[in-house]
Formats: sequence, C-alpha cells, structure tokens
Amino acid sequence: MMQLSVSALNEQIKHLLEESFSRVLVEGELSRITFHNSGHIYFTLKDKDSAISAVMFRGNASKLKFRLEEGMKVIIDGAITLYKPRGSYQINCFSIEPSGQGALALAYEQLKQKLSQSGYFAPERKKQLPQFPSRIALITSATGAALQDMLRVAQKRYRLLEIDIYDVLVQGEGASFAIAKAIQTADKAGYDVLIVSRGGGSIEDLWAFNEERVADAIFMASTPVISAVGHEIDWLISDFVADMRAPTPSAAMEMLLPDTNELLLHVDSLNSQLTQRIQQKIYNATQELQHLKKSYIQHSAMQKLQEKKEEIAQLKERYTQQINFILTSKQRALESVASAYPQTIHSRLSLAQNQLNHLQSMLQSNHPKYKTKKGFAQLAHNQKVISIESLHVGDIFEVQSERVVVEAKVLNKRKI
Repeated sequence: MMQLSVSALNEQIKHLLEESFSRVLVEGELSRITFHNSGHIYFTLKDKDSAISAVMFRGNASKLKFRLEEGMKVIIDGAITLYKPRGSYQINCFSIEPSGQGALALAYEQLKQKLSQSGYFAPERKKQLPQFPSRIALITSATGAALQDMLRVAQKRYRLLEIDIYDVLVQGEGASFAIAKAIQTADKAGYDVLIVSRGGGSIEDLWAFNEERVADAIFMASTPVISAVGHEIDWLISDFVADMRAPTPSAAMEMLLPDTNELLLHVDSLNSQLTQRIQQKIYNATQELQHLKKSYIQHSAMQKLQEKKEEIAQLKERYTQQINFILTSKQRALESVASAYPQTIHSRLSLAQNQLNHLQSMLQSNHPKYKTKKGFAQLAHNQKVISIESLHVGDIFEVQSERVVVEAKVLNKRKI
C-alpha cells in the first residue's frame, strides 16, 4: 500500500469528488448564512437528517435576484468541491432557486416588503403633478414603440410642451444602472415631470424596473415621477414608488397632459362666464352709481336749500291764507259789530238810565233826609256814625234825628 501525505490524499479525494459530482441539484433548507465583505456567501444546506456546507462566490452571488434568508427552502445548482487546507468538502453554488417559487417572484416580494416598511410607498410622500407641464423628460428606449406612442399622444393632446428623451437600456444586464442614472441626471435638469417607461414583456424583460437601485432613484428624486412600464396587468416596484402609476406609456401621457380641445372649450366657457360676470358687475356698478347720484342729489346742500325754500314758500302761503282768513273773519265780525253797535249802545244806555233812575229812587227813599222821621234815628259815638250791633252794655252813645240829639246809655242788649 502506497503511503500518502495529507495533502496528496486530499488532492485525490478532491479530484474524485469534483469528477464524480461535477454538477448536482440539491434541495434543502438554508441555515447559518454569512454575507462576507468580499461578496461571497457562506451557508449550510440541511434537511431533517443531514447538513452540508456551501459557498456561492461573488460572481454568481451578484446574479441572485432575491436575498437568501434563514430557513428558506431552495434548490441549488452546483458542484462538489474539496477545500484542501481543511480537508472539508462543500457545494460550490452556481445558481439558487427558491423551492416551489420562482426566484424573480420571491425577489419581487422581498423587495416590495422591504421598501414598504421603509416608507417608499407612503401616500403622504407622493408629489403632486403639475396641471400644465411645460418641460418633461422621457426615460426610455429611443428605439422602442413606447416612445412613439407617447410622442403621438403628446402631439395630439398638448403641443405646448418641451420633451427631452433620455435613451436608456430598458432590459438586460446594466439596464437598472442606466435607468437609475438617467433619473438622477434628469432630476437635476429642472423638469416638471419625469416619465420612466417601456413597453410590455415578460417578467424577465421588465425586471430592471423591479431593481432596488431604480426604486431608490425614484424615491430620492425631487421631481415628480410617473412609472409607465408594461401593460395594465403588470405591476412593478417602480409603480409603487413613483408619484403616479400609469397602466401603459401612452396612458401616462393622457393622464399627465391636458387635452387642447378640452382646454379650448374650457377657455370658451370661462370667457363666457367672465363676460357675464363683467356685464353683471358693470350693471351693478351702474345701478349703485345711479343710486349714489340720486342719494347725493337728495342730500346735497343745494337740494336741502331748495327744500327749505319750498318749505318756507309753503309756510308763507299757509300763513298768508290764515292771515287772510282771520282778517276776513274779523272784518265780518267788525262789520257785524258796527252794524249792531248803535242799537246796542242805545239799548245799553236805556238800561243804564233805567238803572240810574232806580238807584236815585232808592237813594231818595233810604236817605235820612227823605225818609219818614217817625221811628228812625242815627246812632253816633264820638262824632262817628255807628251801628247798633257795635254797642255794648254800659256804652254811652247819641241818638239823633233831623232836629234832635239824645244822649243814651245801653242798659241791656239781646239778640232777636
């Protein structure tokens, strides 16, 4: 038996293993995954009874469409190799596919969940699209049918538009880098809107728009971005991140650009409404001016003076009428008095004469000189005529008639 060194033995084992297992497909569960700084990925593939080490070197790892996760069940396409320094064998992975699910579908779901959790899809961060854009950038393939569809719609709907085309790869290796760089460049150029687009295709054809670097570029852009990729049934990561998703490239232009014919009709309508409002304003202003003019005339000094003049004239007329009425009445009364005065004077004189005669008769009848002397005398005291009522018991008084004076004394006094 030949004696071998450890290295020689490992070399023979390595040769035997790599020749016998130059290509294997192995299904198992991922465990103890390590993403090395070099870009290599180290992990263990296991099932319920056994485990084997595996490595995926950077060149193959960069082609992975999804992220390896602990516990994920996968199918590995690779070869058995021996690492001579340690004498351990492992699977050198060429490609990895999720078990029971396509790699692209899994990668799509993983990235979608990651970006959603990071707020990339949040409605509140969506930017408002301008109502009347003047400059837009189309980030698409210059040779694709999608570009021609968009230009045709723009020409039909809204010619007052400046369009710049950023020609990029829209599928295949390097497409996502080109798209992301074009977005970053156009974002700095002061456009109103960026449209990222391409026509329909398989999930592999559209995959560049599912790449994280494209999502990052859209998310970081300060310019509103429209994602118009594929057909209506296709939903890409770019659709979720963009400020607006269009089902097709041509639909993006229809959603973004106003229709010139509709604008003209709208302008006509606005013009009609404006004319009506101006006419109404003029009418209202005219009415208000007339009202103010009338009010000014009514409240002006000249109007007030005129009103006072008219008021004075009316008062003067009423005063003249009243004076004339009073004068007429007094004149009539005076004439009536003048006509009745002689008769009245005569009647009053006759009455007065009769009264005078009566008074003279009474005077004569009551004067002591003319009265009958019997039983009548005049009482006096200290040369003054007094009444009998003023005398008291013991008073001395004089009783005189026409020819005789008698001195008397009151002896008694009583009422009758």
